Amino acid sequence: MSQSSFMLNSKIAEVIKNINKVIVGKEDAVILSMVALLAKGHVLLEDVPGVGKTMLVRTLAKSMNCEFRRIQFTPDLLPSDVTGVSIYNPKTTEFEFRPGPILGNIVLADEINRTSPKTQSSLLEGMEEANITVDGRTVPLKHPFFVMATQNPIEYEGTYPLPEAQLDRFLLKLKMGYPSYQEEMEMLARTSGTHPIDSLDPVMTLEELAQAQESVREVYVDRTIEQYIVLLTSATREHPDVYLGVSPRGSMALMKAAKAYAYIYDRDYIVPDDVQYVARFVLPHRLIMTSEANFEGKTAEEVIEELIERTNVPVQRNVSE
Repeated sequence: MSQSSFMLNSKIAEVIKNINKVIVGKEDAVILSMVALLAKGHVLLEDVPGVGKTMLVRTLAKSMNCEFRRIQFTPDLLPSDVTGVSIYNPKTTEFEFRPGPILGNIVLADEINRTSPKTQSSLLEGMEEANITVDGRTVPLKHPFFVMATQNPIEYEGTYPLPEAQLDRFLLKLKMGYPSYQEEMEMLARTSGTHPIDSLDPVMTLEELAQAQESVREVYVDRTIEQYIVLLTSATREHPDVYLGVSPRGSMALMKAAKAYAYIYDRDYIVPDDVQYVARFVLPHRLIMTSEANFEGKTAEEVIEELIERTNVPVQRNVSE
């Protein structure tokens, strides 16, 4: 979708420009990552190794002066390796909490499908509740808190795929894809000497980010837009190729993402184009396709495109409401 008729929010434009000094040709992924961060959601990034997933998260964190933490998920990783652990101090005769890597502002959960469901849930609890439980006590996470989890769509042997209820915790599911010839040539030119991330300076403070997140909450959603969102999500529950459609949590996620997308384009209200664009990244991973549809090779992305095409777009409010 083209948003050429709208200008980017000036502060967000600074952040995107800063990230583009490091990340080449992935503006959609950059903007959508900002959508999730501003909406206080999280991102599942599914793509092959080496296309810049880790660099995107590092650059995002550095551009906003956020504390960056990375968790490399492995089959032997324990929940305490994520959340932290209480250790007995013989000098004070008390247990002291040693925080784990989840206690950061921006957390990269690398190859989340390579660890056990028990360890996965320790991260997903924090994503959902904004706090973690360690030795029976509740520890609040830092604010802002943003997780970008990655998984490799090619190698499934020995992995633990996220169940549908856990996938639903991610606001967006993105793919970066391979760069074009020109983009890859530009990458080589930029990294032939010092890597550009080494000289990157922050352009937004934590306070400004928190203020932007609060501003996103105030973006106006007209009643007709709410109706449009519900029409889209409820249509997934009736589609013949869908075994399990989008839940009401998916409807709320779609509204949150659309509000953040509108804010990025410096608007304090949502238009239908916002909903249509973010729906392509908010809804597909929340669908379970029928076995027949899977056999025929039909994807959730195709179903969402079909529903966007055939669902009537609201043009005015019903005066009787």
